[in-house]
Parts: sequence; C-alpha cells; structure tokens
Amino acid sequence: MSKKVLEIRDTTIFDGIFVKYVLKFLFSLWFKLAGWKVTQVTPQGAGITIAAPHTSNWDFFYALGAAILIDVKIYFSIKEIWCRLPIIGSIVMWFGAIPIDRSSAGQGQVTKIKNFIQNHQNDRIYFLFTPEGTRSKVDRWRSGFYHVAEECGLPIFLAKVDYQLKESGVFHTYQLTGDKQEDIAAIQASYKNIPGKFVQDQFPQYIGPLPKISDAEAKIMHALYTIKGVAASKSGLAMGIATRVEIAGKAKMAEISMSMLDFLIQKGVIEQVGNTPESTEYQPRYTLTFAGKGCLLHLFPTLA
Repeated sequence: MSKKVLEIRDTTIFDGIFVKYVLKFLFSLWFKLAGWKVTQVTPQGAGITIAAPHTSNWDFFYALGAAILIDVKIYFSIKEIWCRLPIIGSIVMWFGAIPIDRSSAGQGQVTKIKNFIQNHQNDRIYFLFTPEGTRSKVDRWRSGFYHVAEECGLPIFLAKVDYQLKESGVFHTYQLTGDKQEDIAAIQASYKNIPGKFVQDQFPQYIGPLPKISDAEAKIMHALYTIKGVAASKSGLAMGIATRVEIAGKAKMAEISMSMLDFLIQKGVIEQVGNTPESTEYQPRYTLTFAGKGCLLHLFPTLA
C-alpha cells in the first residue's frame, strides 16, 4: 500500500490568532527594547528566500520576528520522515514544513512548491533556505536555492540578520539572469558587508560595512549595471562595459567628472578595464566590480 503524499499545508502557525496578535506584540516589544528594526523592503508574492549569514541560533528568532511583524508566511524544507512521525509530524507541518522525499518515487521540492504557489500567487510567502547549511564555518554555499528559484520561476529574496545595524528582514528582490555563476557571485558579494553574530564563522568572509555612496554615485553604478542589457553590436563594447559619456547618457546626467569615477574606483565598486593606448582620443572604459554589484543590491530594492 502506497503512502499518502504529504503536501504543503495551506494553514500554518502564521495564520493563527496567537501569531497575528500575541507573538506580533511580543516581538514588537522585544525589537523596540533591544533596539532592533525590520528592513524597509517588503516584497509582495512568493519568493525563494536566502537567510544569511547564519552563525547563531539567535538568527532564527530575529528572522522569525521580522516575518511576523510584516505578516509573512515562512516555509522551510525538511526530510519527510520527520513529518510522518506521530504528533511531532503534525507540529512540524503546522510550523510550515515542506516535506521532502528524496527517494526515486518521491515528489520533489520543486514540484511541491510549484503546486503550492499556483493557489497562493498573491500571498506573501517566503520559502526559506540557508545556503551555508550550518552554523559552523564553511567554504562554500549550497546552490539548491538557485535551482529551486529557477525551476519554479520565482525571484530570490535576499534576507539578513545584521548584528551591527540591528536589522532583520529582506533587503533585495533578485531576478535571475540565467547566468548561475554570475548571479551567485553577485549575491554573495552583497553578504560580505553583513556581519553575523560571529563574523569569523560566516561565508562569504565579512569585509566591513558598505562604503558610503552618494545618490549621484548610485546612479552611475545603476547605469553601469543596466548597460549590460544593451546589445554589444551597438557600441562594439562588451556587456556591462562603457565609457564615461555612455554612462552619463544611461544615467541621464549632463556630465560625469573623472574625479567622481576615480572616487568609485577607490571605493572598489567600479574598475577601469582595458589598457590605455597612447592615442589622446581614447576614452577609458569602466565596469562594475562584484563588490559594486553586491553594494547595488543594498542600494535598490530591485534592479531592472
């Protein structure tokens, strides 16, 4: 006799009165007394949510508090065997478990999420992933979250628990470009500026707070980011590389001074590419560094 297929529960603890009123009040009080706040980015709809860096059990409570305070439902993956245990299984499912059966006959994670979001397209739902996979120090991320987002056609919500700013929640909605290596590198770069509770254990390695970026500098960086969508045949340039004049045109700025570009180079967010020939007519070309791309994810809720 075949086992009954376990589906994701429509109603979880996040739909109950206890969470909506009691826990919401308690977390609101706790955050206020502890000096914590929720990020200002509140994506609508469903998304695959990265929770990083993950170095402490306290991360869960700050992330949970942020979700409850902005009325978001959280779901997380767990081995199906836990969901089939008497009593414990029902509790785990009630907390938002996605039961995963990894056997050849089992229904996969992607299928379960796809089926679920068909009936919840307008609901604010975060499918939670911890790419580090553990609180201990690691040297790489698990990329399963990317595969799930790609197969389900969902954006990736970048969430954080920043122990320096005392801020928890989503800071960017990332739309996949189709270039997995490029996407993950840019996402990881954004987490290099977020300190976990134990920075020595986090990956990618913490490199310090974000550099101070003015509105004009942010416009230049954003322009460079969006130039990658321009056909290379128009200018003969590679994607994401442009001259000062081209950047100014894309940023809708009358002119960009060389000193401003030099400041951005010093900050490590853009770089000059190519060798400078002897001709006086040569115009230097610039591109974003990965640090610059990561910085942009903090400066803008989404990037077109």
